[in-house]
Amino acid sequence: MIQSLRGMNDILSSEYERFEYFLTTASEIAKRYGFHYIETPLLEETALFKRSVGESSDIVGKEMYQFTDKGGNDVCLRPEGTAGVVRAFVQHKLDKKGGIHRFYYHGPMFRYERPQKGRLREFHQFGVESFGVDSVYEDALMIMMVSDTLKALGIGHRLKLNSLGDQNCMPAYREKLVRFIESCEDAICPDCERRKLTNPIRVLDCKNEGCQALYVKAPKLIENLCDGCLSDFDTLKTILDNHAIGYEIDTNLVRGLDYYSKTAFEFVSDDIGSQSAIAGGGRYDRLIEFLDGKSTPAVGFALGIERLLELIVMPEPTRRGYYLGAMDPESIPDILKAAESLRQSEKAVVDYEAKSLKAHLKGADRINARYCAVIGENERKEGTIWIKDLVEKQESTLPLTHLIMKENA
Repeated sequence: MIQSLRGMNDILSSEYERFEYFLTTASEIAKRYGFHYIETPLLEETALFKRSVGESSDIVGKEMYQFTDKGGNDVCLRPEGTAGVVRAFVQHKLDKKGGIHRFYYHGPMFRYERPQKGRLREFHQFGVESFGVDSVYEDALMIMMVSDTLKALGIGHRLKLNSLGDQNCMPAYREKLVRFIESCEDAICPDCERRKLTNPIRVLDCKNEGCQALYVKAPKLIENLCDGCLSDFDTLKTILDNHAIGYEIDTNLVRGLDYYSKTAFEFVSDDIGSQSAIAGGGRYDRLIEFLDGKSTPAVGFALGIERLLELIVMPEPTRRGYYLGAMDPESIPDILKAAESLRQSEKAVVDYEAKSLKAHLKGADRINARYCAVIGENERKEGTIWIKDLVEKQESTLPLTHLIMKENA
């Protein structure tokens, strides 16, 4: 038997109810914040992610689904969403138009890594990106949007916060950090040795317990910020305080991608085991330039959908639509005619097997229909249909033509 590839799962209807509820909720909140939908291709040039995500990242170094296509192009399945949205922003010359551009998106991403709970090789993200706002208030807006989304879904969470500085304070801090790494490089892992040469700050994100024990004594970026970055970070904390959004400062929070600067944040849950991060983002003011666009301030975030599904508190299911059944084979054509009319405005599910009234009522319960509509021999002869409202517990018999005309009206 042929099975799905490891780490690439089917989404069945029972699971998709949660998936759809998440997308509907998150999309509606994004729209309320003034964001518009954008969709980018699943397949992109590999160079896009090498230039944006960064050669030092695990995504580029180890996890991309990369191959040469029939035209000889070096391509890969997208491992994350931001780079593709920035590519579209530059390609369509929105950077030249100026102004503010706010987008949200959702869809599958692909990373070749060891599958585990909440971490798949094909997974789905919901993300937003904002271009053209050089203000820490936009950073706060991102955090508030994630907070609103998680609250709407009933998901408990904690917010971790850090500042990564900018080109004014990062170079001096990087030198301090490199000197510290060199003082203990005999004890660090091979990945950190590589990162020291490519992007030293990423050693702070190392998951090796031995390395983390060493980095407790590493110089803190937040203690080496320039006046501008420190002022922005203090302002951000004040905004969050004013909106009663709790946070904790995590001086080792650097995010997993190379293009971040200044604000970095991560939402975590204590209910999903070791892979506790459920959303993360921050500011990336230089990425548009890296991809040959006009210098444009930018900030965004992404949520991992699969990690959230089990945590979502679903609303109580509501009965809706019609279940239609026949009590004898001769009545099935009339049931089909009624269903065809109802589907112009309602959900209508037909059972093609002639059954007793009791069996049809059970069938209506199984699909959580609000109405059970049945035609038997008497109804067929009289041109009527029997309907029971399963919420109000009321029964009625209507002319079949009246029902059809009513639904078509």
